[in-house]
Amino acid sequence: MNNIPVIKLKSIVLDCPDIQALSDFYIRMLGWEKDFIEEGDFLDIRSPSGGVKIAFQTNPDYVPPVWPEKAGAQQQMLHIDFTVQSREDMERAVKHAISCGATKAAIQYSDEWTVMLDPVGHPFCFVVG
Repeated sequence: MNNIPVIKLKSIVLDCPDIQALSDFYIRMLGWEKDFIEEGDFLDIRSPSGGVKIAFQTNPDYVPPVWPEKAGAQQQMLHIDFTVQSREDMERAVKHAISCGATKAAIQYSDEWTVMLDPVGHPFCFVVG
């Protein structure tokens, strides 16, 4: 008999200084929509096809992580991987993300994925998968 409770991932929460601005970036980049808004401090977005949500929480003291990581500097707490279907799609995804407000990280460690930074510095990757 298994005593482990059923636990499912609901959302990934990103701290940021402005939940509207950062959620709008991800909505433009992903084509998702706002799902739940709590008076000024919290909101989440969801894919029209369902699945895990991305949520945003106001943190006026937010400090962006340094990429690549450096000892003594703010470290990333997590990063999000987004899949694309091909290398050509990865190039298109990178250009699209940049047009939405992301930046491509100056240092890349592999040809298998591309590290990007959202407008407040959270790293995310495009991966062929």
